[in-house]
Amino acid sequence: VAFGNSILVGFVATIIATTLGTMIALALVRYQFKARGSISLLLFLPMATPEVVIGAGLAAQFLTMGVAKGLGTIILAHTMFCLSFVVVTVRARALSLDPSIEEAAMDLGARPWKTFLLITVPMIAPSIAAGWLLSFTLSLDDLVIASFVSGPGATTLPMVVFSSVRMGVSPEINALATLII
Repeated sequence: VAFGNSILVGFVATIIATTLGTMIALALVRYQFKARGSISLLLFLPMATPEVVIGAGLAAQFLTMGVAKGLGTIILAHTMFCLSFVVVTVRARALSLDPSIEEAAMDLGARPWKTFLLITVPMIAPSIAAGWLLSFTLSLDDLVIASFVSGPGATTLPMVVFSSVRMGVSPEINALATLII
């Protein structure tokens, strides 16, 4: 059950974080707007903030809002945590794109969406894939945030492994660690 929960949380949080992170990264690179600097700062904060602070803050926020803790809160917390890593990864690639390639496609008659899908997305695809993999790995491995925002019955694999290790490392834990690596 815990393994299935971890995979579910990892995939859902990663898909949401990758989609939103790619859009945010492109917006930060392509457009000028007043809150651009503030948004960039806010996106770097989760990467610099200890996970204990993030987990405790989110747990307090969920409690204040009256949100029942469970897999949904773990997914939301992991999405918020992983979003920064995706934005940084995709933004680094988007900064190095040559805008004249997209302009040439539009000069040849391609509409903006077709240019985006056929020119921009393939050029940033490696960074999107890297952001997805980084996000999934961080989500699958997270113990601290998940233990703060999980409810009864919503356990993930790192939580089970951590509780098992307190009693002593069994061969099952060693085998599981090998499979995860």
